[in-house]
Amino acid sequence: MTWDRLGPLLWEAFGQTAYMVLITLVVGGFFGLVLGLGLYLTRPGNLLAHRVVFAVLNVAVNVVRPVPFIIFLVALGPLTRLFVGRIIGIEAFTFSMCFMASFVFARLVEQNLVTIDPGVVEAARAMGASPLRIVRTVLIPEALAPLILGYTFLFVGVLDMSAIGGYLGAGGLGDFAIVYGYRQYDWAVTAVVVVIIVLIVQVVQALGNRLARRALRR
Repeated sequence: MTWDRLGPLLWEAFGQTAYMVLITLVVGGFFGLVLGLGLYLTRPGNLLAHRVVFAVLNVAVNVVRPVPFIIFLVALGPLTRLFVGRIIGIEAFTFSMCFMASFVFARLVEQNLVTIDPGVVEAARAMGASPLRIVRTVLIPEALAPLILGYTFLFVGVLDMSAIGGYLGAGGLGDFAIVYGYRQYDWAVTAVVVVIIVLIVQVVQALGNRLARRALRR
């Protein structure tokens, strides 16, 4: 198959990957931030310390995070069908990606927040700041640079997850490389996809590093 035919297919696969990755970053990033804040705030001795809530969130993250994504897709099937109406297709696959990304990012958020000097938080509490205000004006600004780097790491992980989209009929660059590269013994196609993915990661990583440096200078 020539690049005259492969070109439009490659562009379509790129669009499918972009769709899955961008939605997952927005949805998974948001819920991951909420879950991560919940983990941090409900830890013993913290602003909203609650042993039961913290235990539930901690166990949930510990259960979901280590599961290989291909197995997670199968295990999440009933829930995917409940919310999406089916277990195959780009929407079903994106739902699973959002779910997994939320728990992965939650732990990154918590780990970055626990490195904040407790004295800064205590000073804000002593001045009468509410928990919400402390989160908005102390925790997030103090941890902004590490959170940006964590979000960059999440992007790379999400891009990796999207590579197996073809198994659920979601398409994407990974599916394109397998169908038109590996199965056709056309290593040039596989190489092109690899180069595209590497370039995307390099650009996003450079942007994340730059934004993190700016946040540190504030």
